[in-house]
Amino acid sequence: MKRKLAYSGMVIVLIFALAFTAYKLMNARNYQLFGNITAHVETNDKVVALTFDDGPTKNTDAILSLLDDYQVKATFFLIGKDIEEQPGEAKKIAEAGHQIGNHTYSHKRMVLKSTAFISNEIEKTDALIANIGYTKSVVVRPPYGKKLIGFPYYLNKHQRETITWNLEPDTYFTEADEKVKYVQENIQPGSIILMHPMYDSTDNELQAIEGILQAVTKEGYTFVTIDELLTFKNNQ
Repeated sequence: MKRKLAYSGMVIVLIFALAFTAYKLMNARNYQLFGNITAHVETNDKVVALTFDDGPTKNTDAILSLLDDYQVKATFFLIGKDIEEQPGEAKKIAEAGHQIGNHTYSHKRMVLKSTAFISNEIEKTDALIANIGYTKSVVVRPPYGKKLIGFPYYLNKHQRETITWNLEPDTYFTEADEKVKYVQENIQPGSIILMHPMYDSTDNELQAIEGILQAVTKEGYTFVTIDELLTFKNNQ
């Protein structure tokens, strides 16, 4: 009886250990089992990438106008179904010279999904991005940054890497000034900043973006797209 209980205890501990490991791996910003993943780039050059997840939505014009005011090019990780619903807004991003990334079609967590599901999510969105006239390389970011085995395996098989981030002001703060202060205190060469302005119904996120543009530029940094940032990585 004691031996049976001991075995049962060991099994339970093993299950919890595996579950914890899977959880950590799923949420890791700079590690995965297959292929390359980039959360930031090791470089001495004062370059950073500003990235936006989700959309496109009716907020596109305001975001593009703000970026144009500061002559900054950003990377937009767009959702396939949102492109399908608002192709004109997506086309504006491409025509403004910003980089477009693939944020999957449905924005579901890419965890415990079949290879066929993952393939369809990425390839369908790739096709929608191509349909708006975007012809440059399309980088990929998993929804919520979550990935386990299937997603990175698929990307690696197709010679594509996972793009995450190392600064996420929206996760920790709600007020614009707090977001700006967080980025200003944590920015470093090669950082990738993640923001979510597409669904924001107030001016708060736009104020945060403008504050970050001002503060980071004042610190001597230059904003670049993800593709441009990766060239600094490759030159190290």
